[in-house]
Amino acid sequence: MPESQVSHPSSSRLVGQPLLYAISIFASLGVFLFGYDQGVMSGIITGPHFRQYFDYPGPLDLGTMVAILEIGAFITSVAAGRVGDLIGRKGTLFVGAVVFTIGGAIQTFTTGFWTMITGRLVSGFGVGLLSTIVPIYQSEISPPNHRGALACMEFTGNIIGYSSSVWTDYFCSFIDSDLSWRIPLFMQCVIGAILAAGSLVMPESPRWLIDTDKDSEGMRVIADLHGGDIHDPSAIDEFQEIKKTVREERESGEGRSYRIMWRKYKRRVLLAMSSQAFAQLNGINVISYYAPRVFEEAGWIGRQAILMTGINSVIYVLSTLPPWYLVDRWGRRTILLSGAVVMSAALVATGWWMYVDVPHTPNAVVICVIVFNAAFGYSWGPIPWLYPPEIMPLSVRAKGVSLSTATNWFFNFIVGEMTPYLQELMAWRLYPMHGFSCACSFIVVYPETKGVPLEEMDTVFGEEEREERLENDSERTSLVAGNFPTNHQTININPRPLRVNTGWLHRMFNWTDERTQYEPIRAE
Repeated sequence: MPESQVSHPSSSRLVGQPLLYAISIFASLGVFLFGYDQGVMSGIITGPHFRQYFDYPGPLDLGTMVAILEIGAFITSVAAGRVGDLIGRKGTLFVGAVVFTIGGAIQTFTTGFWTMITGRLVSGFGVGLLSTIVPIYQSEISPPNHRGALACMEFTGNIIGYSSSVWTDYFCSFIDSDLSWRIPLFMQCVIGAILAAGSLVMPESPRWLIDTDKDSEGMRVIADLHGGDIHDPSAIDEFQEIKKTVREERESGEGRSYRIMWRKYKRRVLLAMSSQAFAQLNGINVISYYAPRVFEEAGWIGRQAILMTGINSVIYVLSTLPPWYLVDRWGRRTILLSGAVVMSAALVATGWWMYVDVPHTPNAVVICVIVFNAAFGYSWGPIPWLYPPEIMPLSVRAKGVSLSTATNWFFNFIVGEMTPYLQELMAWRLYPMHGFSCACSFIVVYPETKGVPLEEMDTVFGEEEREERLENDSERTSLVAGNFPTNHQTININPRPLRVNTGWLHRMFNWTDERTQYEPIRAE
């Protein structure tokens, strides 16, 4: 990339690790939003002022009020693939945050059941855009050997949002008026406005910029992520590798429609969708949406049930921290399998304690729910959000992730809508049912993607034609240049360490640029 095409950064511009962390924080704010929205209803629906204002809604009305958000999220998550390709990752973040804020305002100032339904639906439109584009954006700016940890940090933001909503509900429950439920709903507007403002100053995804022929802008972002030097060989190599991938996909003559994606990458699409489906069928939103009702079933009453939910949410947040360290060491598959076992056992135990209904049942159910939430937060919470954008190629990444996210919201709606009814119909049997789903998810086999650059993910899935083309290119390049350009984020090609790897996060986790599980394709 010629120097004349790219301006030098100003001294005030964030570069290197500070830029990467700033992007991750604002991206996490996006998932904080829908984490908050998932949890905020759990506490207010049991409050006396809320129930009186809405004329004591029955289980189906309550389920609809909670789960209608997923209908909106489902609709826009399908559309987000096209939107993300048209206006970019950054633009989609901004639109999603604005729409979410509008929905939060409608809920806050609701005048009745149908106004609340409308507000939840509009917020769902924003959630669908955010939940689709945030994982894509995060994966496209993250180094491959740190990508898993950064995505897990993003999920921690989601659960902090959930926990924040629960504690907001708890403290507002002491207010003896309708403000006890309007204030928690209004907080959505504040958070959405912050995200919308922050998205205006975030850089665009370099992969999207290069894919849309904005090469100089894409190179500028890549250089900034490397420390700001446009002459950094590793930044130039990354730009060339992304550009090469884009060029090959265009020369193949294949379009980017959903039909072509399904025909060429059916296995990847099915894996991405199934990971999100099991994340919901494994029972998390029985707890996230209705934890106070679960604890009331077990014997905790009123505000005590919300307090137990708050304590559970703190443990839930803490459980999301170990994957920061483990996901790029153990890999994705080990974490998912171990999580499925613990979750299944915890749900079966929850049902058993409710069945026997002894004096120890209230405390035992709290312990079982905490264990379940902790296992989910460590495994099936973060990994299904990380996995789809990892395995889908750039040409159809937004569309593939939109389908997987739509799957999440479809099953999310089913669980959210049916749980109040099933709690009355099945009682304790509901929890072993979801425990069986956890056991079923154990048998789903995922290819390991730890440390694999996004541009080289084809080799993980054994797509021989693609591998042969890369090998031929590698041979031709070796005749001309003597070596094949590799992704800077996996192998340090400089004799001196890169400046971008000296941040506090790298020192804490002892991160390096070395890859232990995967070697990129290159000429000998």
